[in-house]
Amino acid sequence: MRFSKAVVRYRIVILVLTLALMVPSVLGYINTRVNYDMLNYLPKEFETIKGQDELMRNFGKGAFSLVILEDMPVHDVAVLKQKIEKVDHVESVIWYDTIADLSIPLEILPKSIYEIFNTENSTMMAVFFDSSTSADITMDAIKEIRSIAGKQCFVSGLSAMVTDLKDLCEREEPIYVAIAVVLALIAMIILLDNWIIPIVFLVSIGMMIVLNLGSNFLLGEISYITKALSAVLQLAVTMDYSIFLWHSYNEACSKTEDRHEAMAEAIHNTLTSVVGSSITTIAGFIALCFMTFTMGRDIGIVMAKGVVLGVIGCVTVLPAMILVLDKPLQKCMHKSLLPKMDAFSGFTVKKFPVFLIIFFIVLVPAFIGYSKTNDEVYYDMGDKLPQDLDYVIANSKLKEEFNVASTHMILIDSSLPSKDIRNMMKEMEQVSGVKKVLGLESLIGAGVPEDILPASIKKILVSDRWKLMLINSEYRIASDDANEQINSLNAILKKHDPEGMLIGEAPCMKDMIETTDKDFKVVNMISIIAIFIIIALVVKSISLPIILITVIEAAIFINLGIPHYMGESLPFIAPICISTIQLGATVDYAILMTTRYKKERIEGADKVTAIKTALSTSLASIIVSGMGLFSATFGVAVYSDIDIISSMCMLLARGAVISVVLVVLALPAMLMLFDGIIIKTTAGMKSCSTKKNMEVNI
Repeated sequence: MRFSKAVVRYRIVILVLTLALMVPSVLGYINTRVNYDMLNYLPKEFETIKGQDELMRNFGKGAFSLVILEDMPVHDVAVLKQKIEKVDHVESVIWYDTIADLSIPLEILPKSIYEIFNTENSTMMAVFFDSSTSADITMDAIKEIRSIAGKQCFVSGLSAMVTDLKDLCEREEPIYVAIAVVLALIAMIILLDNWIIPIVFLVSIGMMIVLNLGSNFLLGEISYITKALSAVLQLAVTMDYSIFLWHSYNEACSKTEDRHEAMAEAIHNTLTSVVGSSITTIAGFIALCFMTFTMGRDIGIVMAKGVVLGVIGCVTVLPAMILVLDKPLQKCMHKSLLPKMDAFSGFTVKKFPVFLIIFFIVLVPAFIGYSKTNDEVYYDMGDKLPQDLDYVIANSKLKEEFNVASTHMILIDSSLPSKDIRNMMKEMEQVSGVKKVLGLESLIGAGVPEDILPASIKKILVSDRWKLMLINSEYRIASDDANEQINSLNAILKKHDPEGMLIGEAPCMKDMIETTDKDFKVVNMISIIAIFIIIALVVKSISLPIILITVIEAAIFINLGIPHYMGESLPFIAPICISTIQLGATVDYAILMTTRYKKERIEGADKVTAIKTALSTSLASIIVSGMGLFSATFGVAVYSDIDIISSMCMLLARGAVISVVLVVLALPAMLMLFDGIIIKTTAGMKSCSTKKNMEVNI
């Protein structure tokens, strides 16, 4: 109670200090860099990532784009190429005049060379940058190239995608927060017993969100997914704590007229309950930190930090605000719109065999759909972006006019004989889907010395250590065809040069597919084990954690199984994140009911009465909590044009509703079924069995 009384005593100091912290937090938020390139989160020891580093170290090349120019005379293209070469951080540009003088007509070039750069109405150039794919300076260079070239220019490649994605995110993110706040406000006004307390909640939670976002500056940078979701998720998962404090405060006020004493008691009660509840949520987020694909760690750290700050705000800032605003708050009390739940609870417990049968019947197709959904995810984030984005248009042009869907790069030992390299290139061009392999050897014939080539092209394609080659592919990144193609190309490359490296967006994406597939299994297992241990310690039972996790895992199976039956494909990161977040955030509903059931049984109630009481007393809190998570995420899911954000929010919204339904209907049935086992395997409940036997003997 010492801490609780200190919060009450120093409430004004707490509010002043919190408001003062808003200034550095806002500055930290503004200056936190956002990473829009998912490939940046691959482990550094992967060959594809090492290859990117070698490309930068030996050639000064980082990002890469193919630029398509439509209906433009050759000499105008040459002038435009010179302008692009002068753009800051453009390292080099490869076009037909890099290889041959413009005085040589295009038509007399070898057909294989001509078709690399030209179609009937379009020409294409390869642009290399001296900065990384998602660097701010690279994105600035992309924008400048577009402005120089005008409407006839289409810039493809990962850097173009992250440029457009950044603009789209920056337009949408303030709207995400606004939608989440408005819908959460509406939900709380309807479900709570005070007209203005929801606003107080949102202000208190909002300050903790700002603190969380500002402290991200200490991490160096965060992913765009983390930035887009963190405020919405923090609002959704920490709203419960504020509701619990408010209910606890009102209950304490009914016992004493001293508001300060009532608040101290409410803080003490809330701290005891909320710390236990929040640990499961934190464990879910921390589990993401065990992903090899380090975007999980990015999301996990930021959200775990957000939950901790949410708890701190709930027992410091919120009590201070309630006490300061106590008089207007008391004038705005009204009867809760939620009806009493006794009749519903009695019906649910009475009909428990029906709900039990339905639960086990639904579980089978849910698990099948869940297992199928994990195999049907997509990895190409650009594939689901709005069709009117410049990047999407450019990629469509590239595919339609040049039949190029992706471009790989090869680094091969520069000391390897040209004859061996030509043989390797011929083998690679026989691989299914390979349109053309472009390298120094493809520009000169056998027996022709390299010295006759312009120094400019040799500088682009040769270093002391490596030769650089480009491979145009007909297969889009992350497709099964592209991954098989990469396997074949790698086999050929390693045969000729064991140290050679195949790099680029598609090879990196293949690594990401293999990495996240393993991550899903590891993270899911870690989250289940961690939350099992936490629940076991909280409820002091072996059987109850199994029952609770079974119910919430069933909700996860249903949630993640629905996309399979609806013919939808989820972004690859969604199942990994949702399975842990939904488990960590909604298992609290089950813990709340189970704790009350256990208390009632220990105090002597029979199992039917104990479960009815636990359900009727917990139902309002469970509904309010679930609707808070639903309302904060559903609106964002409907609004967002970024599929990965929309999909994750829809899964969270739907998952909240499914978890509430199963906790309300299936959990009481499970408690009825396994009551005997629970008594034998739960600390402090063995006396329940003794009491039951005594009643029978009497």
